[in-house]
Amino acid sequence: MSSATPTPTRVRRLPVVGALRLGRPSDVWFKPALSVVAAVAPPSLLLVALGRLDLAAYTMAGSLCALYAHHRPYAARAKVLAWVVLGMLGGLAVALVTASLTRNAVVLVTVGALLAAVQKAVCDATRVGPPAHVILTFVSSATLFVPQTLGQVPGHLALAAAAGAWAWLVGMAPAPLRPHGPERRATAQALHTAAAYAETARGGEESAGARSAAYAAVHAAWQTLLAARDRPATTRRALERLVVRAEVALAAPADTDPARLRAWADAVRGSGRVPRTGDPRRDEGSLGERDELVGVAAARAVAPRPLRSRLGPLAPLAVRTALGCALAGYVSLALGADRPYWALVTAASLYQANLTLTWSRAVQRVVGNLVGVLLFAAVTPVARLGPLALVLCILACNFGAEALIGRNYWLGSVCVTPLALLVTELPGYQPTGELVTDRVVDTLVGALVGFAAALAVTDRRAGWRVERALTAVDRARERAARLAAGPASTPAALEAARRGLAAAVVDLRATADAAAGEWWQRALPQERVVLAEQAAHRTLAATVRRQGLLPDPGTTSTQTHTEDTSP
Repeated sequence: MSSATPTPTRVRRLPVVGALRLGRPSDVWFKPALSVVAAVAPPSLLLVALGRLDLAAYTMAGSLCALYAHHRPYAARAKVLAWVVLGMLGGLAVALVTASLTRNAVVLVTVGALLAAVQKAVCDATRVGPPAHVILTFVSSATLFVPQTLGQVPGHLALAAAAGAWAWLVGMAPAPLRPHGPERRATAQALHTAAAYAETARGGEESAGARSAAYAAVHAAWQTLLAARDRPATTRRALERLVVRAEVALAAPADTDPARLRAWADAVRGSGRVPRTGDPRRDEGSLGERDELVGVAAARAVAPRPLRSRLGPLAPLAVRTALGCALAGYVSLALGADRPYWALVTAASLYQANLTLTWSRAVQRVVGNLVGVLLFAAVTPVARLGPLALVLCILACNFGAEALIGRNYWLGSVCVTPLALLVTELPGYQPTGELVTDRVVDTLVGALVGFAAALAVTDRRAGWRVERALTAVDRARERAARLAAGPASTPAALEAARRGLAAAVVDLRATADAAAGEWWQRALPQERVVLAEQAAHRTLAATVRRQGLLPDPGTTSTQTHTEDTSP
């Protein structure tokens, strides 16, 4: 079991090598990489044919929306992409109008910083991402420093809107071919992580990290399935049963066959039929409504928290972003930079859930940008062979950035940096040495000033949020324990209590991890957090047994029965 020894939180090491360590690529890295190429290429090539490549910066603003929502079910993705396009257009409109009304650099930096803070807060509150607010901030900040007139604004917005509509279509294009792809991938991830945890637990080496990762993956799978409101009931029930099996493995790892979970995960990740697991809730001979997984309909009926309540805890991050971006831009202006938005965007990209992660992102950003300017210098001779060559280099950088950024942010930045530099050449070629020098200086300014602002604006309420999460877990555990002990408890009530407790445990771990990376605060109740998690996991196991959800230990992993889940 996990140790309950409290961990000091006042003294923080600053990771450098660890921040640059490469991880495994995302399972769907190719989707945003191919999507952004498909979204950027047609508008850009059309402008090349028309001889108006100078307008490509506006179409690219809309095209970059294709980077979002690749992990969401298609019904939810349609709405999210539409809101992303509208958000992109809103930020772009503010930037274009401001640029047409004033050329005062201080005013432009101030507006850019405020836009960055709003974009950061809204994206975090709505969990839009990756790439979250960074792309929106890049577009709005860059266009602030492009000379405009009010008469040009509608046309430029129309170009961005048309490209955004095309990006929406690109994002939704896989739906007819693989309509359940996102739900399948989320379910497979839940099964894989549950198998990994069960394997370590059965081997006597139970890992708190593996358990937390597994609970988070299962919770994410449920959120994905709950968002798939319009999927056919047969498919939805089959995937839900698989996630239930993953939940059972977490509650009772000793009674779980990890190989069987992995076999299910491999099968569901493909395009064939969803494996039949059997419904552990169904008594022999039960029909009708009892075939439906209890608790899911109730979970779908729960209204999301109001946006205002989700924005409240993000106030320190928003203030950090506004202050850091503004100061970075002002310092860049004081140094004579022509493009202070590079420093502004660098600062905006740093701010993560806590200071430790913000420091790591600063290291990654600086290293990636320094290597990226060398790559830009290398590709510049090719990009300047003509407009078509420039567009092809931009497409290659777009693909490379999305293909690599899942391994580590700095590796993706190696391609993002030449991409940003090449975009500045859309209106016309500029001296390479000047671009490289300005980018290096602005990167260093943005990283140093941005991190200094993060140090100045501390999140004093991080400890309070941990206390609130502890209270939520205690209440959810007491309710689940009471229902598990009650002989008259209904299946629906037990299911809702178990699901609520699991969600509270995931939230507690995320809140504690975020608070542990915050500096200049009182010591966190790490021992209470660990003890609360252990008690919650015991209650979850008791609830699973009370529901009769434990799988048959004699069942092997070679089960081949399937069910047709065609729409």
